[in-house]
Amino acid sequence: MADKKSEIKKPTKMNAVNMANVSVTDAQQPKFPIWFGIAMTIGPLVWLGPAGAVRNTLLPQYFSQIDPSGKVQAIAVLATVTSVVAAIANVVFGALSDLTRSRMGKRKPWILFGSLIQNGLIVLVANLTSIWSIVIVWGIVAAAENAVASSMVAQQADRIAPKWRGTVSTFWALGYTANNITGIIAAQYLGNVKLGMYVLAGMGMVLGILHVLLTNEKSNVNEPREPFNWKTIWEHFAFPTAGSHDYWFAVAGKFCSNMGGMLIGTYLLYILTDYIKMNQGQAGKMMAMYSTITLIGGLIFNAISGPIADKMGRLKLPVAVSVAIMGIAQLFPFFDAAPWTIYVFAIVSSIASGIYGAVDGALNLAVLPNKETAGKDMGFLNLSNTLSQIAAAWVASGVVLTFGYKAIFPAAFLLSLAGAILTWRIKAVR
Repeated sequence: MADKKSEIKKPTKMNAVNMANVSVTDAQQPKFPIWFGIAMTIGPLVWLGPAGAVRNTLLPQYFSQIDPSGKVQAIAVLATVTSVVAAIANVVFGALSDLTRSRMGKRKPWILFGSLIQNGLIVLVANLTSIWSIVIVWGIVAAAENAVASSMVAQQADRIAPKWRGTVSTFWALGYTANNITGIIAAQYLGNVKLGMYVLAGMGMVLGILHVLLTNEKSNVNEPREPFNWKTIWEHFAFPTAGSHDYWFAVAGKFCSNMGGMLIGTYLLYILTDYIKMNQGQAGKMMAMYSTITLIGGLIFNAISGPIADKMGRLKLPVAVSVAIMGIAQLFPFFDAAPWTIYVFAIVSSIASGIYGAVDGALNLAVLPNKETAGKDMGFLNLSNTLSQIAAAWVASGVVLTFGYKAIFPAAFLLSLAGAILTWRIKAVR
């Protein structure tokens, strides 16, 4: 008779994983799928690359040309309208991709056609001269952008084993950080906004095609179809409830963390021109340098943080600490309205963002309640990103108009601190 004590296994990382959200086990995937990882690196450049660079750099410049006195309010309105659309689109398209059965698979159709619509409409925006028409069209851009994003993120839950979550999150984060390249590109076109939009739209379309080729998603027409009834609709479109304690702390932590970062990012151009007192040429060079610093620092810490997190079996700790560090970085410009504080902010925040970006995605996967609704549940997680855009734009606008640009920095610090505390409240993940 075997010794019963020998049958008791020590806890491992896999034992600690919520198997309800695992589609591929560690045993089924002994090696990391490198081509899928490369596709994930390209991923953010497909949707956030062109849309983010246009929204954050070229549209503020375009608005300042169309209506200089109303540019701050225009950015707030743009962020609100498009973020509301994006918030809905993220969940809806995530759920629809969960339910999709096609020869192209469940995620590929939404990624491919979403990219086509997004980048085609960016070209249209380049030819509009009314702020209101731009806001309306950009709302559709945001819907397409989030159709792509929600489907891309859900692929990680579909295709990656738990032991590789930190690593695939690193590949994704490398692409996310590489988006600073699009910021550098956009900054070169502040004097020719239309051409800049054309360049970014073309880049997004080409990379979208490359992404779907590398992921090589197979047909899923033989996968069981969900019956179309109220139970299916509820499961695939409603807020997750069962086993979702940690999930909602992750959502809340992400909301506060991203909002803190966006307070500064949304108005960076105006901070440089109206707070630091730079002219347009100086601001363009500073934004390019800022993007370069955050790119290099982010890439370095993206590359090392995910694999280290996998080896250590820790996800919550590096996410919470990196958000706290980001908050500290956001305080530097508060003490001196000088270019050196922006450089310090860029360097410290690039380290924090690199760690956060590489590990936060793995933490998100670890707290998903159910693998069958991964697209929808990731959509609600991404909802915190879009809702934080709404809140950040209006809070930043209110802070600037009431207290001036200087007050943005302590406000961002407090939000980041709240994000770190909420993330630390997650219990089942270390």
